[in-house]
Amino acid sequence: MLFKLTPEQLMIQNMVREFSRKVVAATASERDKTKEFPAENFRQMGELGLMGMMIPQEYGGESADAISYVLALSEIAYSCASTSVVMSVQNSIVCETLNKFGTEEQKQEFLVPLASGEIIGAFGLTEPEAGSDPVSQQTTAVRDGDQYIINGTKRFITSGEHSKVVLITAKTDETKGHKGISCFIIPKGTSGLIVGRLEDKMGLRASDTTDLIMENCAVPASNRVGKEGDGFKIAMSGLDSGRIGIAAQSYGVAMAAFDAAIKYAKKRKQFGAAVSKHQAIRFQIADMATQIEAAKQLIFSAASMKDRGETYTKEASIAKLFASEMVNEVTARAIQIHGGYGFTKDYNVERFYRDARVFTIYEGTSEIQRIVISNQVLKDKRKP
Repeated sequence: MLFKLTPEQLMIQNMVREFSRKVVAATASERDKTKEFPAENFRQMGELGLMGMMIPQEYGGESADAISYVLALSEIAYSCASTSVVMSVQNSIVCETLNKFGTEEQKQEFLVPLASGEIIGAFGLTEPEAGSDPVSQQTTAVRDGDQYIINGTKRFITSGEHSKVVLITAKTDETKGHKGISCFIIPKGTSGLIVGRLEDKMGLRASDTTDLIMENCAVPASNRVGKEGDGFKIAMSGLDSGRIGIAAQSYGVAMAAFDAAIKYAKKRKQFGAAVSKHQAIRFQIADMATQIEAAKQLIFSAASMKDRGETYTKEASIAKLFASEMVNEVTARAIQIHGGYGFTKDYNVERFYRDARVFTIYEGTSEIQRIVISNQVLKDKRKP
C-alpha cells in the first residue's frame, strides 16, 4: 500500500524541510566537531510547534498526527541527527508519556512547557547493569510519607545535561519483578539529582548524553506517574512510540546520505565518464533506493496504525529494526561511492555514517527488536 499524504501533511513536511535545510544544516558539521548543544535550533523548533507535535493544543502541542510527526522528524534528521534525537525523545517518549499517563496537574505543570518547547525533557530507563533488561535495574524509590526517596544511576540519558525535567523508572517493590517498577517526574534542581559526566560519543555529538545520579533524591508522591507498579508498562508504551521515531530518524539520515552519493556520483569522473554511468555504482544506487523506500513504507504503516488507535508494538519494532539496519548499510554504501573522499571529514557522508551507527542500539537493540517481533508473531492467534 502506498500512502498518499494529505495537503496538511505535505504543508508540514515542506515547512520543516525549508527550516531544516536553511537553519539546522547550517551548523550541523561544526556542532559535530565542537559538541555544542543546538539550543537555538530547539528554541525555533518550539516556535514552529515541533517539540510536542502529537500533544493536544490545550497542553501546548499541535494535535498533529503520527504521519506528520515522522515526516517532520525525518526532515530534521536529514540535516542533523543530533538535533533529531532530542526532538524524538521529547515528542515520542517524554511528552507522550505525560499525555497518556499523567494527571491533569502533572500535565499543566510539566507537559505544557515541554510540548510548547519552553523546556526540554529526558527519560531515564537504562542503567549501568540494566540496558536491554530493564527488570534488572537497581534504582529504588522508597515511600516516606508524602514523598519518595530515590537512589540509583541512569546511564546514556539523552539530554541528561540540558533537560529541565526528567522521567525515570525505579523499583518500588523488589519482590514483584516488572510489576514492582514505577515512574517518577524529577525536575532539575531537585536536591540529590546529579548530572554525571558527558559521554564522548562516536556520533550524535551535539546531543548531550550523560549519567543521571540520584542520591537520596526526595520527590513528592504527586510526581509519580500512574500507579505504583505501572512503570514498566509506561516505559514500554513510550518505547513503542519512540521506535517509530528512531525509524524516522534512520530514514532521514539515509536520505541525506543517498542524495549526497547521487550528487557525487554524477560529478565524479573515472575512466572517462561520471561514475554514475558505471553499472557497479548504478546497482548500488538501485539497492539504496529500494531499501530506503521499503523503510519509508514500514514507518508510514506503523504511524498509520498509531493514528488509528490500533496496537502497533510489532509494527514499530519491525520499522525500527529494518530502518536502523538499512541506514547503516546505506551510509556505508554512500562512503563507498565517495571512495577515499568519503573517509574524510570534508564530506558529510562521514558524519552520516557515524551518526547512523547508534540507531541499531538505542531504544532497543536490533536483537531486542527481533525478540519483540517474534513474541508478537508467535502469540498472534489469528490465521494468516
